[in-house]
Amino acid sequence: MPKRKRAVTRDAASRREAIRKRERRVVETEEERSRRLSTMERRAKETEEQRNSRLAVMAQRGQQRRAEETEEQRNSRLSAMLQHARERRLNVIEGQNHHQIQTFYASRTVLYSLFI
Repeated sequence: MPKRKRAVTRDAASRREAIRKRERRVVETEEERSRRLSTMERRAKETEEQRNSRLAVMAQRGQQRRAEETEEQRNSRLSAMLQHARERRLNVIEGQNHHQIQTFYASRTVLYSLFI
């Protein structure tokens, strides 16, 4: 059963991410689209060392930002993370319930057809 739980989570999350990407692309300007595509092209050509270097720089910037943030900003960030985790758990539960309901009705239909 745990494998099903992970599959539901991944499916729901990837669906939501795909929807978000489509929505962003609908409203992006031609300049933004051009920039996005050139970035994708540049990243496709970069070596593993360049990629690791870019990711290390990004991680360092994140650490600097967190080091400079106030207690209030930190609490706000952690609160947002907590809320996001709650929403994810609710989506998992909702997906599991949907799966159980579908299974129930499918079983009922099969049993019902046996007695007719």
